[in-house]
Amino acid sequence: MERFIPLSVPNIKGNELTYITRALETEWVSTAGSYITEFEKKIAEYVGAADAVACQSGTAGLHLTLRALNISKKDEVIVPALTFIAAVNPVKYVGAEPVFMDCDDNLTLDTVKLETFCEEECIFTENILKNKKTGKCIKAIIVVHVFGNMADMEKISEITKKYNLKLIEDATEALGTYYNNGLYKGKYAGTIGDIGVYSFNGNKIITTGGGGMVVSNNPDYLKKCRYLSTQAKDDTLYFVHEEIGYNYRMTNLQAALGLAQLERLEEFIRIKKENYLLYRNLDIKLLSFREDIRPNYWFYSYSTEYRDELLEYLSKHYIQARPVWKLIHTLTPYKNTQAYKIEKACHYYKKILNLPCSSNLMQEEVMQVAIAIKNAESSF
Repeated sequence: MERFIPLSVPNIKGNELTYITRALETEWVSTAGSYITEFEKKIAEYVGAADAVACQSGTAGLHLTLRALNISKKDEVIVPALTFIAAVNPVKYVGAEPVFMDCDDNLTLDTVKLETFCEEECIFTENILKNKKTGKCIKAIIVVHVFGNMADMEKISEITKKYNLKLIEDATEALGTYYNNGLYKGKYAGTIGDIGVYSFNGNKIITTGGGGMVVSNNPDYLKKCRYLSTQAKDDTLYFVHEEIGYNYRMTNLQAALGLAQLERLEEFIRIKKENYLLYRNLDIKLLSFREDIRPNYWFYSYSTEYRDELLEYLSKHYIQARPVWKLIHTLTPYKNTQAYKIEKACHYYKKILNLPCSSNLMQEEVMQVAIAIKNAESSF
């Protein structure tokens, strides 16, 4: 029987057990403890942000971010159509409406269409961008750095400054990705906009089992996120709450796991790069990453005319692959939401298959996947 090759699973071979054991020994296992503050500090230091706030998930982080930026039911937020639904749902959590934008060939936000939309479909008056179609104020953009790639942050930042829009970076898939030249040389994904969010879900490049992190150079935004993430406590002794808050704080056990994972992040990126290049050397034409960045190589995207047939073939040969997400504006909760000229995202939705990419993936497993793909496509 062939050995099963999973898509993306954790690599837990460092100090995870040691740190978790220490947390258990101190009996600080819940949403307080030194590992949480240390993990926040280490993430902020790694990406070069002023500070960070640990939370229960990337989704929770995006929800907190929207609340911190005072986005509400009177507002709209521009979002990508090609992304995981968790990047968009928080917009609805705060009562706002998403406006869906197309992707470019990097699978990230199409800046040409974004600029055209702002120029032709909106009115900018009194420092407010209003949607002609709905009459609502467009207050922010959520840009997603898809699969560890980086969106065109130079152009997106230019647009957000021109139209007074808040810029939220969903960097849940891009911890470790940074620009290696250009205006933002040395800047990490998640640190260029007003506020950024990371995820430590089980399939991410480092994991805390479940968890997320909000980063920013604006202390007021982070203060608000931390306040809301701990049930909006105004008086911790007498339980006074002036706002609706959430139970969104990361646990000390999760943070202990995260610290051990963070110690190996650069090693994980090195391994994932080696395996990415091996796939390509074996003539598996994976989608490229931007040339002006150091990507984290989180996911490997393969474009094929036979997506569903190849998916079935690989599954029969114990190789886990995954199609790209169904476009969000086509899903039932969002079918009546505005979507602006979604074209390229439709093209990639039909063709993209993500291949095994774990940081503990062996080279012989990469070769096994490559052989399976070639055998499959020769029979289609």
